Amino acid sequence: MRPIRLGAVEYLNARPLVRGLDRQPDRFDLRFDLPARCAALLHEGRIDVGLIPTIELLGRDYRLVPGVGVVSRGQVASVALFSTKPVGAIRSIAIDRSSRTSVALLKILCVQRFGIDPAVVPLPPDLPAMIGRCDAALIIGDVALFADHEAAGARKIDLGEEWTEMTGLPFVYACWAGRPSALQESDVAALQAARDRGVRELDAVAREHSGDDEARIAAASQYLRANVQYDVGAAELAGLRRFLETASELGIAPGPATVDFYQQPGPRGAGL
Repeated sequence: MRPIRLGAVEYLNARPLVRGLDRQPDRFDLRFDLPARCAALLHEGRIDVGLIPTIELLGRDYRLVPGVGVVSRGQVASVALFSTKPVGAIRSIAIDRSSRTSVALLKILCVQRFGIDPAVVPLPPDLPAMIGRCDAALIIGDVALFADHEAAGARKIDLGEEWTEMTGLPFVYACWAGRPSALQESDVAALQAARDRGVRELDAVAREHSGDDEARIAAASQYLRANVQYDVGAAELAGLRRFLETASELGIAPGPATVDFYQQPGPRGAGL
């Protein structure tokens, strides 16, 4: 049998979820892309399982690896709106379209928390250029994490923090998803074990991803410890379902908000 074609996100916050998977070539054929590209490859059948933005679950018959995801419970630091104006005065937002989940989260917050209806302008993730064109900019991933917004004259509004303050729930940004027959129980166990290994080795993950810049390494390590988590339990599932249902109700993305799981290894049975 051929290895499972696995598509992962290239950002720092996804690296703990793939720890050691590159050392299992008989089981996984691993590649890295931007979040939107991971989703497109999965939809096209060019990978078997992808670490995809959660908005991509709407209208799809995918299964999730139970218990695993990229999560925030408050400030996330790497999904942010950078604004040169007070939130209520924002009339235009430049958006980084690398992840449709972040765009959908922003649209929900604009309607339900900020009370604004801004025009959106897709632009490459370059903060000075974006806020030169628009009142604010949505940027995600490593660019958002390390952006010097004060030097650019912008305020950083953390979208993970805004979601949790509005709902009282965590936010799930990405999860392992694939077609129902893509993974066996042993494959699910391998992905869960990679997550556990990555969480144990966060400092090593930060160092390997950050080159020789000690300040950047320290910031990356702090981010992995303080801002992102990788366990998806009952509260996280409630947050995920709330997000998908709201996105569907607002017409942000089509399809029913269904969440199904691969068989959970061991005696616990299926799903969560």
